[in-house]
Amino acid sequence: MRTLRFTAAAAAIFAAGCVSTSDVQKLQSQIGDLQEQVAQLKRTASSKEEVQNVNTKIADQTQTLLKSNATLVAKVEQMEEKINNTQGAIEQENYRVDKLAQQITQAQRDLDDLKATAARAAAATAPPGTQPPLTEVSVTAPATPAEDPMQMYQSAYRDYQRGNFDLAIAGFADFEKRNPRSDLAGNAAYWIGECLFSQKKYREAIAQFDSVVTRYPKSDKVPGALLKKGYAYINLGEKAQGVVQLQYVVHEHPNTQEASLARQRLKQLGIETR
Repeated sequence: MRTLRFTAAAAAIFAAGCVSTSDVQKLQSQIGDLQEQVAQLKRTASSKEEVQNVNTKIADQTQTLLKSNATLVAKVEQMEEKINNTQGAIEQENYRVDKLAQQITQAQRDLDDLKATAARAAAATAPPGTQPPLTEVSVTAPATPAEDPMQMYQSAYRDYQRGNFDLAIAGFADFEKRNPRSDLAGNAAYWIGECLFSQKKYREAIAQFDSVVTRYPKSDKVPGALLKKGYAYINLGEKAQGVVQLQYVVHEHPNTQEASLARQRLKQLGIETR
């Protein structure tokens, strides 16, 4: 519009017959400036539209990443639950095999003792110069205890799997109390912590996981206890404490599955680890 006005003004000046060369140059310069301003406005409008398009794309990509992250977190939690269940099943099988091996060994010893006793008795009662007859010995298998420790452990673990956390806690605590030297005592203490964690009793869970580390330092559940302790702090909103615990798992138990899970959670929190 301003260009048209200057063009009309220039025409009027020419018509009046009073236009100098300098006036014409000034008008041409002003017209050129205006044309450059119009071109700049067009470029600015185009740039704004491009920026808006870029912002829209970034927003869409951000939403996609957030959804992907939520899906990843859910998958990690599912994997962790499967790992826990698998570990529990393996623990039960290993304990059962150990128990059977102990019973077989004890039965063999009892059999050897009975054979030796029978042989001595036969030798003592046989007439001189005669060979005592072979004696068949009936061996009774060791009696099953009224309350088998493995059954106690399995029952508590089934309660945990079914979500009966209070019953599971009582069962694991009873097992730990009655079998303090068992290889599964530390495991029982750990599963008590898992029960408390599942009930969102994070403070109590932290204390229980601490007891696993201090009372059973050689247990293979120590890395898991430290990992879940970190998770509990994060769920309580104490991110710094949780990060410290997860980093401790990575540094002290680097080749464990728990260390891998700790790295994943730290990455979700925006913290890279070596």
